[in-house]
Amino acid sequence: MSLLEYDYIVVGSGSAGSVVANRLSADPDCNVLVLEAGGYDRNLWLKLPVGYFKTIYDPRFSRIFKTEPSEGDGHRGIVWPRGRIVGGSSSINGLVYIRGQHEDFEDWKSLGADGWSYEEVLPHFRQLERFDGGDDKYHGRSGDLPVSQLRNENAACRAWIKAAEQTGLPANADFNGHSTHGVGAYHLSIGKRLRASAASAFLRPALKRANLKLITNALVSRVEFEKGRATGVTWTTNGKSYGAKAKREIILCAGSIQSPQILQLSGIGPASVLKEQGISVIVDSPEVGENLQDHYQIRLLLKLTQKISLNDDVRNPIKLAKMGLDWLLKGTGPLTVGAGQVGGGGCTEHATPGRPDIQFNVMPLSVDKPGTPLHRYSGFTASFWQCHPESRGTVHIQSPKHTTQPRINPNYLSTKLDQNVMVSGIKLLRKIHEQPAFRPLWNEETVIGGDTQSDLKILEAIREMGGTVFHPVGTCRMGSDSSSVVDPQLRVRGVQGLRVIDASVMPKITSANTNAATLMVGEKGASMILKETNRRNSIMAEEIL
Repeated sequence: MSLLEYDYIVVGSGSAGSVVANRLSADPDCNVLVLEAGGYDRNLWLKLPVGYFKTIYDPRFSRIFKTEPSEGDGHRGIVWPRGRIVGGSSSINGLVYIRGQHEDFEDWKSLGADGWSYEEVLPHFRQLERFDGGDDKYHGRSGDLPVSQLRNENAACRAWIKAAEQTGLPANADFNGHSTHGVGAYHLSIGKRLRASAASAFLRPALKRANLKLITNALVSRVEFEKGRATGVTWTTNGKSYGAKAKREIILCAGSIQSPQILQLSGIGPASVLKEQGISVIVDSPEVGENLQDHYQIRLLLKLTQKISLNDDVRNPIKLAKMGLDWLLKGTGPLTVGAGQVGGGGCTEHATPGRPDIQFNVMPLSVDKPGTPLHRYSGFTASFWQCHPESRGTVHIQSPKHTTQPRINPNYLSTKLDQNVMVSGIKLLRKIHEQPAFRPLWNEETVIGGDTQSDLKILEAIREMGGTVFHPVGTCRMGSDSSSVVDPQLRVRGVQGLRVIDASVMPKITSANTNAATLMVGEKGASMILKETNRRNSIMAEEIL
């Protein structure tokens, strides 16, 4: 039986994959197939902005990975949910939309990502977004992705910002503008009322085109090759195997865990890892699955002295009804908040002056973790992560079966700098909480605990209580050197017809939430493909003439 053939096969419908599918299918003469391991994103909780509290750890919507235990996480191992649904992790994330520091992309360039400096990626950020505020120099007005300013006010959050300013941090009204330094309200990927996932913004509108096909519940097992060229993809649905061929390119957009997993299962990766699993080596690419980076987050939970927490509001029938009406009638209120309401970038004593090395994330509520009930006391959460961790981990297959999760070792807090920055971050956060604008509002630090004061005890608590903030990147590193997994055009080295376009190509983690940067990678990656296609078509036309 002959296999169906497409011009492009896109593996993954997440942040980058949805953008790539949209842009490539805009050419009516090009047929595009998108393969998604999960199902359709029809559940109401996937639409509500605040729904991530219920969806992120739900196995119906996420693939629940777990990392290898290590000293950095107190030998616990950390649960890593990744979106397994149309829209990928953009359908379950906390909606905070921050691109990262300008210097982040200059770092990429210095690491060999030619063409990816801030000046060069900014047009792609602007092309993506439809934002109703900020300076036009930095923002787009007519893109496909709605980006909104904060639509919920909270007295405790206002007081926290004022307290941060009392420590010397500047006010910042736009973290996607000139700088991420300072404190203020976050931008969110929200439309009028609903979550603006990559699926809703890019994929679903494009599916109206006859030349774009989406297959769900398709778990890709490998890329097929003929004479050094990627020619097709094999996947399973309900245990049954299927396949399709690609005339032009196969594009992996499966994310920082599964893109390197698919490459390794297909014979591209460290030869020793592949041989151990009995996989024939097509390309010995030692860095596939290396360079894993993530933001490690620690939270401080406070008991408030006033009932100004969402913990209180959700238990008040009148306030709860008002939340629903505000959302329904005006698209405002607590039901529109993301995983961070306010925050910003701060500098510890280890930072380069003016370039934050920690990012705050503040919410007027408290839970043990997303998906668990709000605490019964008036709770407040202030957390942070290290912007530029030095620690590097790995993702390696541990079975030739594509249904077996790879071995994930983030190697958190493996350097002295990472440890010192996290300890200093706790001290800076506590300093904010002691300022006159905020100190009267709380009476107890329940987590990590106010009696945890020495550097040694603070570090111990960070290891035992910290966790992922869901930002894995870097496992298919982009670079100009021959050892990089992909070149700056995102083409996999050693083969033809295969690219990786997702967060795994980032040579270094951005300082902020990674979804905005991943969308940009999709936008710029698709632009590169289209430019190459146009150039090739022009050459062919000239030859005919």
